[in-house]
Amino acid sequence: MKVLIGVDPHKASVAVAVVDEAKGELIERASFPQNRTGLRALERWAKLFPVRRWAVENASGLGRHLAQRLAASGESVVDVPSKLSARVRVLSSGNARKNDGLDALATALAASRNERLAAVDPEVGSEMLRLLSERREDLVAERTRALNRLHGLLRDLLPGGVAGTLSAPRAARILRGIRPQGASARLRRRLASEILRDVRALDRKIADLSGRIEAEVEASGTTLTEIFGIGPILAARIIGTVGNVARFPTKAHFASYSGTAPVEASSGEVVRHRLSLAGNRKLNYALHMGSPLARPGRTLGAEDTTARRSRRASPARRRCGASRGASPTPSSRVSWRTRRRLRAAPLDKEEPRTLLLGSRVDKPSSDMHWGVLGCHHDRGKQPAAVARQRGESLCLLSDATRSSPSSS
Repeated sequence: MKVLIGVDPHKASVAVAVVDEAKGELIERASFPQNRTGLRALERWAKLFPVRRWAVENASGLGRHLAQRLAASGESVVDVPSKLSARVRVLSSGNARKNDGLDALATALAASRNERLAAVDPEVGSEMLRLLSERREDLVAERTRALNRLHGLLRDLLPGGVAGTLSAPRAARILRGIRPQGASARLRRRLASEILRDVRALDRKIADLSGRIEAEVEASGTTLTEIFGIGPILAARIIGTVGNVARFPTKAHFASYSGTAPVEASSGEVVRHRLSLAGNRKLNYALHMGSPLARPGRTLGAEDTTARRSRRASPARRRCGASRGASPTPSSRVSWRTRRRLRAAPLDKEEPRTLLLGSRVDKPSSDMHWGVLGCHHDRGKQPAAVARQRGESLCLLSDATRSSPSSS
């Protein structure tokens, strides 16, 4: 009989549940302490089931030690995300009851119904890239904190502090030109020198790690670095996060896993999509940083587009559009805050509306109070953004002409 052992790891204990893979029925439950003696007892107990697989919840967190120990001993281990096991537990039981035994059972059921879970292999090349990448991220974060502390000390030693990006050579030049007066100022300069030495040491460690990551990426034979915008650092982060990409049957599955596929939120005749906030956020960030769209200044032919975007996004240009060549629109007694709210209306909350087309009625500017016709307003919903998105026209008429018989 082939069984699947679901594991719910904790700091002090490990709950396990054995499920028949063919029938999906619970066979046995057990619990062991999370220490050397308990893990040895768990391995002896598992030998009661000769044909077995392991499913460890959160094998990249609390379950990492146990998952890697089992994988190193030749066991077949898969990583079950915590969200997946939680959804299986709620849907299978139909209630909110929760304990360690139920969590272990839900982990086993989730693994039995999903063949695309990541396998745990501590000796795979992606694991080495993940460790090196995480270590480099920690060093970069520590360097940023050290530079922030150095900025704070230099602010007290120099009037106005130091503007712009601060590096180790620049900080050294600044410190050489400071002549402190008083005991507290001399202590601040001494502390700044110590932090500067820490920054230099971190720079050397980061450079050494970058070289090791580049060598490992080159040895892996990946073609990610051939893509524009992806270097060895981003490639190491992507490979370390994804692992074996062959577990994704199609590119659509990978897009869903990385959170780059939009989420459809259609209803009736309205077809709309929203930005996905699910998926692996670390992988999503790495893909975004490697995308040319994230850095349009480095893309061929993107200079004009970037300039147009900056002009269009400038509040000063929107406020003074008529004086800078934009189409003259009567704007007296029209609140800038109202127009900004019209432009910032969320697209995913709009409902289908029928827009009336018409022409502007010439009235003195003192009597103008512009409103939007042909659409209903409820709970602050505004149609202007949707109309611009669809390329439709808005009929802007004054309140005075709305009430006059001649205008109707």
